[in-house]
Amino acid sequence: MPNHEIIVSADVPGVDDGLRSFLRRVIRTALDIEGVEAPCEVNVLITNDAGIHQVNLDMRGVDASTDVLSFPMFVLAPGDKPSEEDADPATGLVPLGDMCISLERAKAQAKEYGHSNRRELAYLAVHSALHLLGYDHLDEGPMKARMREREETIMAGLGLVREG
Repeated sequence: MPNHEIIVSADVPGVDDGLRSFLRRVIRTALDIEGVEAPCEVNVLITNDAGIHQVNLDMRGVDASTDVLSFPMFVLAPGDKPSEEDADPATGLVPLGDMCISLERAKAQAKEYGHSNRRELAYLAVHSALHLLGYDHLDEGPMKARMREREETIMAGLGLVREG
C-alpha cells in the first residue's frame, strides 16, 4: 500500500486531530480503491463559506461559495492513475492536487440530507479525490453516472453507505 501524504489544514475552528485523521483515512481509502499505486501528496484546506468563496473567486473567477473545490495537478482521464514518473524528486511523492472544503456548507448539507457531518465531509472528500483523478460530472449522462458509481463504491468501502 502506497504511503500517501495527506496534509489537512484549517482556517476555521472545530477541526481537531480526530477530524484531520478521519479525512486522511477517507482520502487514502479513495486512492486505494481507485488503484493509485504511486505515493501521492494531497493538500486539504477546511474553511467556511466566506473562505471557499474567496478561493473560488481567486482561482476560478467564480464569485460564489460552494461545498468543495478541487485543483488537480494533472490532466487525467477517469480510471487513469498518476505514475511514479510524476513524483517530485525532492519528496518522492506525486503532487496529486489540492482540495478545499467548506465545513459550514458540509454541516448545512448534512442537516439537509439527514445524515451525519462526518458522512457529508467524507462524501465531499471522496468527490474531490475523484476530481483529482480525472473524474467529472459536466454532463448529466455517462460521466456523471460513472463518477456517482465510484463515489458509492468508495463510500461503501468506508462503511458510509447512504441511509434510506
